[in-house]
Amino acid sequence: MIAKALLKFSPLRLFLLAAVLWPVTSDAAELLMFERDGCVWCQRWDRDVGSSYGKTAEAKVLPLRHVHIDRQATSSVALVSPVRYTPTFVVVDNGREIGRITGYVNDDAFWGLLGTFVSRIETPLLENNPS
Repeated sequence: MIAKALLKFSPLRLFLLAAVLWPVTSDAAELLMFERDGCVWCQRWDRDVGSSYGKTAEAKVLPLRHVHIDRQATSSVALVSPVRYTPTFVVVDNGREIGRITGYVNDDAFWGLLGTFVSRIETPLLENNPS
């Protein structure tokens, strides 16, 4: 009965239905970059770090997701406090904020700060999966 009803739906309707029914929060760790249009420091981060971030070891632990600052309520993350400045990088694990980097000065400072969060994420992973 349900299968016949589903056959009447177009592929687009099925996709939309699945999107609504899919869990909103993710159990995976990720790095959210809150940004806004015209943010010079966001553009600088994109130039200095963003173009290669996806190829790094850090990106394997913390995949990047861009969020417009005006849409932070829909980010599906339990933020400790609202994001006010851009760029702000929020490290998330199991849908909860575990740390943040507010602003961007240069790539050395960014990688150093991010490294502390990556080690926090990796330590429990290593404890649960000994080699």
